[in-house]
Amino acid sequence: MRVFFQSNTTMYSQNWALSRLICLCIFIITSISVVEASTLEQAKRLHDRIVGAPASAEVLNQIVVLLDNEQPIEAAYKAMESPHFYSTTLKLFATPWTNEEQDVFFPLNDYSATVIGVIRDDIDFRQILQGDITYIGNGALGLPSYNNNNNDHYQALEDGFINLADELTRSTQSELNGLPSSATAGVLTSRAAAKAFFHLGTNRAMLRFTLMNHLCTDLEPLKDNTLPPDRIRQDVSRSPGGDSRIFLNNCLGCHSGMDPLAQAFAYYDYQFDASNDPNAESGAISYNTTGNIDAITNTRVKAKYHNNATSFPYGFVTQNDQWQNYWRKGINQKLGWDPALSGKGSGIKSLGQELANSQAFAQCQVKKVFKTVCLREAESNADLAQINSTTESFKQNSYQLKRVFAEVGNYCMGE
Repeated sequence: MRVFFQSNTTMYSQNWALSRLICLCIFIITSISVVEASTLEQAKRLHDRIVGAPASAEVLNQIVVLLDNEQPIEAAYKAMESPHFYSTTLKLFATPWTNEEQDVFFPLNDYSATVIGVIRDDIDFRQILQGDITYIGNGALGLPSYNNNNNDHYQALEDGFINLADELTRSTQSELNGLPSSATAGVLTSRAAAKAFFHLGTNRAMLRFTLMNHLCTDLEPLKDNTLPPDRIRQDVSRSPGGDSRIFLNNCLGCHSGMDPLAQAFAYYDYQFDASNDPNAESGAISYNTTGNIDAITNTRVKAKYHNNATSFPYGFVTQNDQWQNYWRKGINQKLGWDPALSGKGSGIKSLGQELANSQAFAQCQVKKVFKTVCLREAESNADLAQINSTTESFKQNSYQLKRVFAEVGNYCMGE
């Protein structure tokens, strides 16, 4: 009996040891599979979030290898080689900036195409507010030529599902729309922006939507009733409805800072035939060069700047395009204006430089990329820390926006 018991004990020990070995092997294999699945899942999420379309097996494997080799930025750049990054992600990213409705399904135009091209070519993103730059389709494609009076060229690019990653070419606005190079300011002087924001009105819309699109703020958060009213135009009543308190408590807070900046656009308008083209589809940007005198103002200033002059005849009369940034003082110093700049100048190009060199501009681009890639607004302290870190990286890496997509994509791929 003792021998039999010992034999069973030995067999039990051997089986137990074998079972442990098998379990250990299964655990190791399972652990490896979990790691591999985790990396693969991260690679898939990184690609899908940045590109907006699934990756091929080959590309996905290349991204996995780069992630395993601790090359996350290179992995993101590999994802951005997909043409869908340009035709889907960047198209949807830039399109809302080109129209007052902020419609993501608005047609491709010279504004959105230029943003896409600047990102593709790793050009300093500040150039979108100050450069003599426009992207058009490759001339060998047989597209309608660029025309400052319509959007046919870009509509054909979109309708033909042209690969924007390969077929956008860099040009200059001064070549295409006749503006002097000194009067160009990136997307601000694009045809699409002129149609959306110079159309009728008082040109204040151009400033407001530039702030919304590129500094991530509207006018309401910038209200400051402590600034002087000396540059507020004549069309702003100082006693709306007979009550001066409305002006002092509401109107002044916005107009005191807005009007001296919007003066930079004084020589610009969007011209179209209102009788035959009420929707202004066939208009063009208009600019009064030296010697072009407006019949109403008797200066280069467009007539719209003297609209409703009787509302308050003692208000500011616009005589030129000299702007000044009153927001460099008071609560709006928080936008982070560049101390190397003077805060004043003439014309739209220098204003674009003022806006593009602010901390708010740099941080705004990161916030927009974060929402695009992470599919949500920043919520936690970790999110805010990532936005601040990527903003500094954006500035240090020559304002290349692809780098921002790479860093934010890596931050969100583990979600």
